Amino acid sequence: MNKFKLGLLLLVIQFTTGCNGQQRNELPHPSQNIKKVGGGCDGCEEMYIGVPENISAIDTSLGWYDNGQKLLITGKVFKLDGRTPAPNVILYYYQTDATGVYPKREGLHKKVKNHGAIRGWVKTDDQGEYAIYTIRPAPYPDRSTPAHIHVLIKETNIDNEYYIDDFVFDDDPLMFDAKRKRPFENRGGSGILRPLVSDSIQIVEHNIILGLNIPDYPDTMSHKKESGLPIGNVSPSFMPFHAWGPDKGTRVCPICKYGRYHGIVYFVGNKSNWEDIKKWLVYLERESVAREKYLKVYFVYGNEESFSSAKRSEELEMIGQELNIKNTALTFVPSFSDVETEVNLYKINPLVENTFIIYRHRDIIDKFIELKPTEENFQLISLTLDKTQSEYFDLNESWKSFKH
Repeated sequence: MNKFKLGLLLLVIQFTTGCNGQQRNELPHPSQNIKKVGGGCDGCEEMYIGVPENISAIDTSLGWYDNGQKLLITGKVFKLDGRTPAPNVILYYYQTDATGVYPKREGLHKKVKNHGAIRGWVKTDDQGEYAIYTIRPAPYPDRSTPAHIHVLIKETNIDNEYYIDDFVFDDDPLMFDAKRKRPFENRGGSGILRPLVSDSIQIVEHNIILGLNIPDYPDTMSHKKESGLPIGNVSPSFMPFHAWGPDKGTRVCPICKYGRYHGIVYFVGNKSNWEDIKKWLVYLERESVAREKYLKVYFVYGNEESFSSAKRSEELEMIGQELNIKNTALTFVPSFSDVETEVNLYKINPLVENTFIIYRHRDIIDKFIELKPTEENFQLISLTLDKTQSEYFDLNESWKSFKH
């Protein structure tokens, strides 16, 4: 479903019926005597005040009609595995206006004055999709915190609501200062929004992973082997040694330089089966050529046994020449626990045969462990890229034009 086009068609209807509809009631509050998933939060109960009787997958806030930068936030909500869509999940949001305050409007319930009038609800559709048309918030007037949108989640099978990371903006310089002072919790995945620009509207595709980094969440993920950060996290910056490819001889950060579209980071540690590695590299090179600027591929070799920088560089260069690699970067690190290159941030298990991290616009959207180089698995990777390719790929990033 093209939420951007559909949403614009619904604006007139929503405007005439009022924000979130005319009929409002209050959802029953969860029991106060049970242990709360997510630990509870101050002001959570305010999400139940004024909730519409029928909640749509698309909402338009009162802020949309104010002066300021119009903003569309659209994406999917997934279950804990990061792949299964989660329908009928309620997202409640509230935010400041373009001046950095929570605006008071006539008719605003006194119990929600701290949340202000720019607030609303969406309920994910059968595919887990949602869309919010609103205005881009501004930081508080004292600039003590980056611009942000508060978000609460209510699932049908959990008694209480819980909060996820505030939505913040990657082109806001205050965001980086805040992250240095206090690392983000990544509740529900990364809360960092990466706006693209379409005419006068900024558009954000943002997925949420239910239960990710949420204390006392009832579902768990159990794997015989684990490797790599969970789906929903941001791909960390790191500085491998480039032995072959476009950045040969440098320490370029793959995510920093090529994080705009799709990326595949193919990690191999102590269990290096070079026959299989070569098959994967041939396939990945073919994909990177076919998809051109929309895909960057990196092979990261982290075998810590008998490590020699000069020898490792020579080995990978020989592989690059043998396979006629031109687009795929062949890189190495001393080990996957190495702090200096910061590859340790990926939490790669060196004892698994391989780990594939797939990202889009710097966010991890899928992960595979110990894949054999079969046609079936090649197709699995290709289909993952196809189904997550965005209709907004060719839009400009907001940081190129946004003024603070």
